[in-house]
Amino acid sequence: MKKKNKGFSLIELLIVVAIILIIAAIAIPNLLRARISANESSAVASLRTLNTAQISYDSAFPTVGFATTLGALSGTSCAPPGSANACYIDETLASGTKSGYSFQLTGTAGTPNETYNFIASPLTPNQTGVRYFCSLADAVIRVSTTAPGTCTTSVSPLQ
Repeated sequence: MKKKNKGFSLIELLIVVAIILIIAAIAIPNLLRARISANESSAVASLRTLNTAQISYDSAFPTVGFATTLGALSGTSCAPPGSANACYIDETLASGTKSGYSFQLTGTAGTPNETYNFIASPLTPNQTGVRYFCSLADAVIRVSTTAPGTCTTSVSPLQ
């Protein structure tokens, strides 16, 4: 009598590998879309934080107006806070990069500064995010599918 070998045949192993590949092909795009959505939500929340920080900065330093750099809104030595290190945002956001988006502060003008312009752009378009966000001194967050050079009221508000 022949002794029966235990184990899987090559065809059985190939079927299992094929099933795993099919499941991965379905799951990976959904995972990437979920990551993009999370990055975009984080960018919007960061812009809200930046708007709040600018309003607080303007109230605390009325002779300066709005801050001209992200670094002025942050700081590590906050005893007491000053116009160069107001300690309203964390160092990660002050670096200009957070959760797959880059943040720029431009357009400060006036004496005191009466305007500002925040732009949030995906670091790698179509991978870390597909939409661009911006905000003006009116604190309305706006969204665009193309990179805005500057944020204007003609850019659609976020719904």
